[in-house]
Amino acid sequence: MQKREKLNEIIFLVEETDDGYTARALGYSIFTEADTLDELREMIKDAVECHFDEDERPRIIRLHIVKQEVLTL
Repeated sequence: MQKREKLNEIIFLVEETDDGYTARALGYSIFTEADTLDELREMIKDAVECHFDEDERPRIIRLHIVKQEVLTL
């Protein structure tokens, strides 16, 4: 079995929903959701720990938080 190279960073796209927040990792099948941003941060850490073996986990988790606003004229 070939060992994968350790990641330096993983990026999550975070979106606000009617029910809270969702986070999806870019390039990996990791998805989680929570009611608040603080809860989501903890859920993301837990999801990354579950997805990667300890020696393959990224050192940095970057959150790209997207918020939509609608303006009317």
